[in-house]
Parts: sequence; C-alpha cells; structure tokens
Amino acid sequence: MIRLLLADDEALIRDAVATMLDLEDDLEVIARAASGTEAIAVGLRVRPDVAVLDLQMPGADGIEVARALRAELPDCAAVIVTSHGRPGYLRRALEDGVRAFLPKTASAAELAAAIRQVHAGGRYVDPALAAEAIAAGDSPLTAREADVLELAAEGAPVEEIARRAHLAPGTVRNYLSSAVAKLGAANRHEAARTARAKGWL
Repeated sequence: MIRLLLADDEALIRDAVATMLDLEDDLEVIARAASGTEAIAVGLRVRPDVAVLDLQMPGADGIEVARALRAELPDCAAVIVTSHGRPGYLRRALEDGVRAFLPKTASAAELAAAIRQVHAGGRYVDPALAAEAIAAGDSPLTAREADVLELAAEGAPVEEIARRAHLAPGTVRNYLSSAVAKLGAANRHEAARTARAKGWL
C-alpha cells in the first residue's frame, strides 16, 4: 500500500482527489492538509510514501513543502498538481527534487499512475508541459514574478493579486516592478504581453 499525504487549500478539490485516490487498491490517503505549513507539519508526523501537493498554497508553496519534506524524509516522493503549469514552475520544481509535475486537468488514472511511478523511483512530467518548457527557453522571470504578472494581465488590482497569490500588496508591487524592469517594458501590461508571446506565462 502506498501511503499518501494530500495538500490543497481548496477543500472541494482536496476531498474529491482524496476520494478518487482512495478508490485505488494500492493507494491510501493517510493525511490531508489545507496549507503548506500544515502539510510540512503533518508530513513529518505521518511520514507518507508520497506527498501530492498543490503548487499554490498559503504558508508555503508546494515546491517549498517538497523541499522541506525531502530534507527530513528523503524517501518521501513529491508530486505537484497545479493549475499554474508554467515552464518556470516546472524547472524550479525539478531542481528542488519534485518527482512528478501534472496539471489539474490530468485524469485520476494519470495521477494514480504518476504516484506509482515516483514511488517506484521514477519521474513523471506531463508531456504537454515538458514540451512548453523546452520551447519557451529560459525566462528571466522568477515563478512568483510570472504568477503576479499573469494576474495583473487579467486586469486584477494589486489588492486582488495579493489575495489570490497569498502575498502582501507591497510584495506584489515589488514583483511587478521587477518583472517590468527585466522585460524592458513600459508597464505591467506590456510586460505581460511580452512574457506571453515568449511562452513564459
């Protein structure tokens, strides 16, 4: 039996994924967490075989959780499941030891197969995300800069971006200023257009 920790700050998604995974004969969700901080604490207590982590969570993002768990539980494999499947996040995740990276559009069967693969010592990256990462080249933006820039491109004000990205408004402004400067843009909207054209958002 492969013992799983499941962490997602959206209760409906967390419960639905847990229910689907528990239907598999060889998978068992032994713990759930609603934030990155809780995921680290619970993971260290229950010592799962695989941690299935949302990328964007309050307290610590999924990659930070994976890094913290790996430091204490080197046999615990991390799987990131996200709606933010940009190349920058994928690269950062793989550099920090994440074993699998899937979009939230993946099927339950695909997630279960990825969990089995990483538990057996392998890796799994969604093929479409891998192809996008190769085509995009190296982005000058950090994952967080790309995240806030994408939200800004949707027309969201700083306060809404801060709430949705789990950041302080001042931090959002700093990320936006940095992204604009790195891309040589006149403003955040131009920066977002440039980044999208290059496949970095």
